[in-house]
Amino acid sequence: MKVAVVDSGVDTGHTMLDGRVVDYTDLTGTGKKDCAGHGTGVAALIAGRDLAAQGIPLTGVAPAARLVIVKQQNADRDENGGERLPNAIRKAADAGAQVINVSIAAAPSSALEQAVRYAQDHDAVVVAAAGNATKDDGNDGPAYPASYPGVISVASLGEDGHRIESSGLQSRVDVGAPGKDLTIPWPGGGYNPQAEGTSFAAAYVSGVVALVRASHPALHQDQVVRRVLSTADGNVGDGTGRGMVNPTQAVTAIVPGEDTPGAATAQPALHPAKLAAPSHPDAHTTDVAIGVAAGAVGLAALAALCGIVVPMGKRRGWRPGRVVLGDREEDEEPIVTGTEGGTIGAHH
Repeated sequence: MKVAVVDSGVDTGHTMLDGRVVDYTDLTGTGKKDCAGHGTGVAALIAGRDLAAQGIPLTGVAPAARLVIVKQQNADRDENGGERLPNAIRKAADAGAQVINVSIAAAPSSALEQAVRYAQDHDAVVVAAAGNATKDDGNDGPAYPASYPGVISVASLGEDGHRIESSGLQSRVDVGAPGKDLTIPWPGGGYNPQAEGTSFAAAYVSGVVALVRASHPALHQDQVVRRVLSTADGNVGDGTGRGMVNPTQAVTAIVPGEDTPGAATAQPALHPAKLAAPSHPDAHTTDVAIGVAAGAVGLAALAALCGIVVPMGKRRGWRPGRVVLGDREEDEEPIVTGTEGGTIGAHH
């Protein structure tokens, strides 16, 4: 199972990512490293090695997945990132990725929309961050590619399943995932114990999608999207979509109609692209010992292929079950004005 991370690159030497990366493409000309730190955290949440044997309570959601890294920008904000993003998504699809994580907010463009369709036509599930609320003039519009149909758009939710303040409200939202006080690895061997944002929530969902694809290899990408959305825990207010993603139900539920492949719905769509950096990134002050201590309290992406455990999501006692779908799809969540706070956004 290949999962692509279109981001700021990764630190392949970090303990959690050692041996996980099978393909690395740099579109920036800045080398195969992660100067922003963002991509390293996203990649590890998706498919980081299980470090339990080393006494570190961290693992990616789908630790058996193989990572395809496409470095498409070298900083939190990149004025040329919007131009690179369509090519980055195509590169990920051409590398055979079955899941493509895009924790980036960019403005809509025909090239970006076509790249998303290209990936979907190559049977890749595209997962993207719905965007964080901004602290500037508040004029940021919906985040793309999250707002394109067929893309799983992910919001940040807290332990009670409700939207956290930094999760934006201007994008369409499909599902939510843990997005606050997460412990993520940082370049140079360290850890950031207080990562927050829709970027990391999207990574969590990409890991769940990888588990679904591994468990149901015959499903087409749009069927996988339908399964993940239909098994979520239910809307709990603006900006939560269909609620907290439910890994156990997503993998084990009986979903009617999966014997009939569908097709992604097409819909017509400034070039800068911006990463959703952690709220207070600290690249080198948090060592392994601190990361372990903080991880025991703040880890939100602790799921294994055999025995998924989700430390957030209202402690519902998730069990395998059957999904009963209605005669029509739920209405898409309306786009509403967001609140201030956070770091991600598409600047026009």
